[in-house]
Amino acid sequence: MKELIEIGKRAKEASKELAHQNTNQKNKVLQMVADLLEQSAPAILEANAADLKQGEALGLKGAIVERLSLSKEKIKGIAEGLREIVQLEDPIGEIEEMKKRPNGLMIGKKRVPLGVVGVIYESRPNVTADVAALCIKTGNVCVLRGGKEAFRSNNALVEIFQNALIEFGLDPHIVQLVQDTSRESAVAMMKLNEYLDILIPRGGAGLIQAVVQNSTVPVIETGVGNCHVYVDEAADLEKAVAIVYNAKTHRPGVCNAAESLLIHEKVAGEALPSIGFSLKMGEVEIRGDQHTCDLVPEAIPATEEDWSAEYLDLVISSKVVGSLEEAVDHINKYGSKHSESIVTENYSHAQYFLDRVDAAAVYVNASTRFTDGFEFGYGAEIGISTQKLHARGPMGLKELTTNKYIIYGSGQIRE
Repeated sequence: MKELIEIGKRAKEASKELAHQNTNQKNKVLQMVADLLEQSAPAILEANAADLKQGEALGLKGAIVERLSLSKEKIKGIAEGLREIVQLEDPIGEIEEMKKRPNGLMIGKKRVPLGVVGVIYESRPNVTADVAALCIKTGNVCVLRGGKEAFRSNNALVEIFQNALIEFGLDPHIVQLVQDTSRESAVAMMKLNEYLDILIPRGGAGLIQAVVQNSTVPVIETGVGNCHVYVDEAADLEKAVAIVYNAKTHRPGVCNAAESLLIHEKVAGEALPSIGFSLKMGEVEIRGDQHTCDLVPEAIPATEEDWSAEYLDLVISSKVVGSLEEAVDHINKYGSKHSESIVTENYSHAQYFLDRVDAAAVYVNASTRFTDGFEFGYGAEIGISTQKLHARGPMGLKELTTNKYIIYGSGQIRE
């Protein structure tokens, strides 16, 4: 598509300028954006209201509307997030592993930007601000392709970033938003090898898999979260009830919310009714195996599809297991390698779970809701990587860089 080619050309050109800006200059831009976000809240909310009205006409509801909605408090939170990024250490230019070889060569690694980062995402205007801020801090140009449901909100946010860049004499094309929200634009972006250095999809399983399977641009797979909480036979029941409830109900429409509950048969008789009552108070629908349905009257029978489902809603699957090993096998079979938690007071069981569960984040006695760049102390994240190359887990500043080898010589030649 012609629009994408032009955006790509402008992005490549802008990346040459941004890659060499110093930390102070980048931080000044982000500080101004944070201030402008709060000052421009009425205009942003007006654009968001128009998106919500259109979404209502399109039949959007539930978690999608929650992710799409902005408020004065949310905008303030986004601005504070940018200020936190300002305070974080800039990884660009960091020298690692400098060593002297026997031949006198000094060889080291230097952190440099990835270049041009493309992001295809759905419904969340906050992603626009988070991605743009993280990219600016790390010297990366970003090409954003949001969904049609957040089009006006995204444009309002990108305009603020571009105004701040212009104010400091920088190329506004450091942050660009694709105006075409059709499926064709997403497909075209997946083939933009000449201009994009990496492509990151953020959204539902369908979007992520479409990008992974069809992109010729290198992809970092993020986000799909079939997260489990396993209540071990050695669990503290009070902790278990609180952790399951929080992991499921705190924000059910996000990728680190728990979608599945596993519980050891030795404690199911005592724990499941208590957990079930707590979830009922939170208006959570439980889809369980036969054992769960016997112990929780409100539960409905689960299907095979429920074990791998990402509901993004007030729904949870529940299964009683006979052992820790069975729980781990179930998680590794049906999980999405995002975030998994065990509730136990047994150290050996905790270590077995940590060692054997294959996921980006594995917890002991804590809610899965903590898998987040801010909660981990990295500031905002560009996504939660569920793959193993080149990053895994919350992708903060360092994950948006790559290495360049730098070699100092004094006339050496190879013989």
